[in-house]
Amino acid sequence: MTRRTLGMVVVCLALVVAGCGKKSSTATPTTKGSGKATPVKAGDKVHWPAPASAKVVGLAQAVAITVGHFETLQHHVHAHLDVFIDGEHTVVPAGIGIAIDEPGVHVFPDPPIGKAYGGITKACANPCISPLHTHGNSGVLHTESPTDVDHTLGQLFGEWDVKLTDTCVGEFCLPDKAIVVYVDGALRPLKGAKDILLSAQREIAVVIGANPPVIPSKGDFSAD
Repeated sequence: MTRRTLGMVVVCLALVVAGCGKKSSTATPTTKGSGKATPVKAGDKVHWPAPASAKVVGLAQAVAITVGHFETLQHHVHAHLDVFIDGEHTVVPAGIGIAIDEPGVHVFPDPPIGKAYGGITKACANPCISPLHTHGNSGVLHTESPTDVDHTLGQLFGEWDVKLTDTCVGEFCLPDKAIVVYVDGALRPLKGAKDILLSAQREIAVVIGANPPVIPSKGDFSAD
């Protein structure tokens, strides 16, 4: 072995050893989804809660959505959203886009955690439900609209009062935190994610930081 080759080996070994002592806070994204959506389990946490009833109308208006007095089903489709933070599944909460304190909104148990909201059989006295909303905690995103137009992921996050830009999700931002999005298992960058359409049966996974064990490629619509 030449002196030059020996020197290169020593440098490479030093880099390997240094790498072993440092754990990255981010993960290289998986390129393909590989399973069904993650079911909500007892003990799962809500990182970003649904906004208070008093904010529902204003948040919807800010993303060009009009809140109605009852559920309208001319255009009725479901998409599914999973959010992972550092490998852990976080709950997409019930009641996004619904003024749950309005008397016309009914409350139901939603096992294994929390409650679900809806069942508006009589029009609310005040605007109480957006055409884009979550009834329960399953991650199913409901579009129940009088117009045949799909909403976007950016509109959902706007109603949720969680920042979604080309560089940030909530308080997490590039480049300090790796953030990617998967649509039906296909990897997409965060840039442009706000324009993803919430079309029928679409599975969307937002992955912040380290990857979860499985990237879902199919939504679970059995709960809603």
